[in-house]
Amino acid sequence: MAGVEHLRMMTKVARLYHLRGFRQTEIASRLGVSQARVSRLLRAAEEAQIVRTVVAVPAGLHADLEESLEVRYGLQQAHVVEPLDDGDEVGLTADLGAAAAHLLASLPLDGRTVGYTPWSRSLRVLAGADVPYRTGRDIRIVEMIGDVGAPALQHEATRATQLLADRLGAVPLFLRVPGVVSSRAVRKAVTEHDAHTRQAMRQLDHLDVALTGIGQCGLEPPLTAGDNFFDEDQLASARALGAVAQMNLRFLDAAGRPVDAGLDALVVGVSLAQLRRAGRRIGVAGGGRKYEAVRAVVRGGWIDTLVTDAGTAERLLAEPA
Repeated sequence: MAGVEHLRMMTKVARLYHLRGFRQTEIASRLGVSQARVSRLLRAAEEAQIVRTVVAVPAGLHADLEESLEVRYGLQQAHVVEPLDDGDEVGLTADLGAAAAHLLASLPLDGRTVGYTPWSRSLRVLAGADVPYRTGRDIRIVEMIGDVGAPALQHEATRATQLLADRLGAVPLFLRVPGVVSSRAVRKAVTEHDAHTRQAMRQLDHLDVALTGIGQCGLEPPLTAGDNFFDEDQLASARALGAVAQMNLRFLDAAGRPVDAGLDALVVGVSLAQLRRAGRRIGVAGGGRKYEAVRAVVRGGWIDTLVTDAGTAERLLAEPA
């Protein structure tokens, strides 16, 4: 995967520089890397004969799809993976998580606050992916949503957050409180009682990078209704108002507009407004079941970077303008 991701970055930089006329400083800003790295990638592209009289895309990459998604949906970056088996959700989850890990490893993170959603399966893969993360300085990893699901899932999420923090040399900030509570009063109590929770919640106002999964408006295994989560009636009320997607338990309709089902006040986690203010917003999702949700998120401009599969990319581009 490391070789494929390096080829991807060489190709993307070469196309931006040679075909689209971006300056090296503009490419560095767009991709969130240093100008020196852009220069090295351009030299490497020439040495690999990716740059000749034209930019030759290595087999198995999707530079055209990625650029078309970026233009169509106003994204800074799109990363498209080719799953080995379209019906293998476990394999797709692994591929998406690994691709997102390589993207994260390419970003300068010193002094940054990184929001992380460990309840996303692909983002849990990211934490343990075989990627040469660079240990940085003064990095914070903050969970963007409180606990959901059974204790075993909560433990798995905690381990993923700690693992990612360890690999980046970062300080982890956990939200060890329920992700969904029964009332505003309970939310106020759980967010104000514990100093660690208050510290994590404050950091959600200062996100430099947000790593988020994208979900449907419903239950996905192993979650069960009411288990630090919404019950069936609450989910049905959101769907009745047009909700097709959720990001960190905040609901969106098919056009990407927020859906007010009276549930936001019950969520302990990042708000859509806080997410919108993040310096870099990376969404990771794909597969047929999540297509409507991914489409809603990109239509609403809630992310500036999308990691998805080729099938989802092609369907997004086939949508009427």
